[in-house]
Amino acid sequence: MYAGKPTAVGAVADLELDTTVALRARHYAPAEAGGPHPLLVYYHGGGFTYGDLDTHDGVCRVLCRHAGAHVLAVDYRLAPEHPFPAAVEDARAALHWAFGHAASLGADPRRIGVGGDSAGGNLSAVVAQLAAHDGGRAPVLQLLIYPATDFTRRHPSRDLFGEGFLLTASEMKWFEANYLGPETTQAGDPRASPLLAEDLSGLAPALVVTAAFDPLRDEGEAYAQALADAGTPATLRRFPGFIHAFVSIAGVSRSSRDALVEIAGATRAMFAAAH
Repeated sequence: MYAGKPTAVGAVADLELDTTVALRARHYAPAEAGGPHPLLVYYHGGGFTYGDLDTHDGVCRVLCRHAGAHVLAVDYRLAPEHPFPAAVEDARAALHWAFGHAASLGADPRRIGVGGDSAGGNLSAVVAQLAAHDGGRAPVLQLLIYPATDFTRRHPSRDLFGEGFLLTASEMKWFEANYLGPETTQAGDPRASPLLAEDLSGLAPALVVTAAFDPLRDEGEAYAQALADAGTPATLRRFPGFIHAFVSIAGVSRSSRDALVEIAGATRAMFAAAH
């Protein structure tokens, strides 16, 4: 209901990625002519504890249609059954798989990006860092939609909007405990808190999207600033009047759908610039 009527795309197929751990995935192919079109590897939100290919089907369809890109949605392992760094390992493996199989999907292997919302935005940021420094092929862009970037401190927006704006302080604490463990001793690991990475230079250009009334707003915007300070191209788009998870309610909110279409259009432009 929240996602609305499915947006038409060229084709949709469920896959199993033959990585170290078998991962479910879903491939969305654009309908528009031309090509090969770029590929966006997408990691869903859900606090690292829930969410799957179906919860974000609507988001991926809109991105595919309006970004003119293939989308590969990844069903990474979830906490608490699979705590940190399982999701990071799966996200990195999925990107590696995408580079090896983009052509067979009909996509342009030279233009592969990563993207995600909330927890998925965190994973996208982390994977972009890892890929830039571990000797593998790196993405050409990162789409970070209200990403969690820092588990080590409470940024002001967490206190300002931690109650009454959908995502609450108690929920965030619960997500964190499930993902990082009850002691959260790994919170300072850059693979959990990408804002804490020592070197943010040389990364893929980033589009960082935040919502004005989101507890995660400030850490997302701090990450955009840190990228820019390090010389990595970063565009920040704060949507006024919006709360966390707005891209997932395009079926019941026209303004949310318009915002998601705008995000997709910006992603299209970034892919075009990556030629």
